[in-house]
Amino acid sequence: AMLLTEDYQLIEFPSVLLPKGVVLGSVVNIDVGRDRGAEQRQRNEFRELQEQILVDFGTKQPKAPVIRVGHTTQTWTVLEWEPLDLAAAELRSLHLYRDGQRMMQSMPSSLEVANSVLAIKTSGLDVDHEYEFKIEMRTSAGTLFSNAVTIRTHSLENLSGVCVCFGECESQEEIENMKETVKRIGASWTDRVSMNVTHFVARYKAGPGCETALRYNIPIVKPDWLLACEANGKLQPAIKYYLD
Repeated sequence: AMLLTEDYQLIEFPSVLLPKGVVLGSVVNIDVGRDRGAEQRQRNEFRELQEQILVDFGTKQPKAPVIRVGHTTQTWTVLEWEPLDLAAAELRSLHLYRDGQRMMQSMPSSLEVANSVLAIKTSGLDVDHEYEFKIEMRTSAGTLFSNAVTIRTHSLENLSGVCVCFGECESQEEIENMKETVKRIGASWTDRVSMNVTHFVARYKAGPGCETALRYNIPIVKPDWLLACEANGKLQPAIKYYLD
């Protein structure tokens, strides 16, 4: 609608805002005022938003990963890390370095997975050898490196890294006898299959523990393997004692 002021100025005005019954020649009064209270509220809200953006994106920065050595054996080690703190950044990728060289190691692809598993197992290491490891973390805010940790794999005579889990056997008495053997050779045992288990000892391939061991690629060996380790005083190849 076109309105004509007293000084003959034309104003284009939305017709939906005119009172009902207005026709050509009708006189209407329009009152326009400044809402200073609303202006102040908007300025306050905008200032609070800027301060929050500064806190979230300007003062908080991603923290470098902190790693430590977990379980170590003759040929592999477990590297653990503290929950990753990326502030407002996004995780792009994680990479493992061994002795300064980037490894083709499978690493968590998301922050949720990384902060869920909190560990990886890296294998293919030489017996009785020293290695240095660190983790590279690439984020949307830059690249950060963890602290470096040094490990030494065990010699064949050092069985302290051996950790066994027992499956289906002839009797509970047999399992108890094997536990005593584990103690004598300086190794350890656990009731739950995990990343730290080196061997799954059983007479029969059955049960959920056996299935988990297969999924983790843990060698499933006969009890004779434990006896051979004790008799020879050093770690024996598992391939000779695989449970068919």
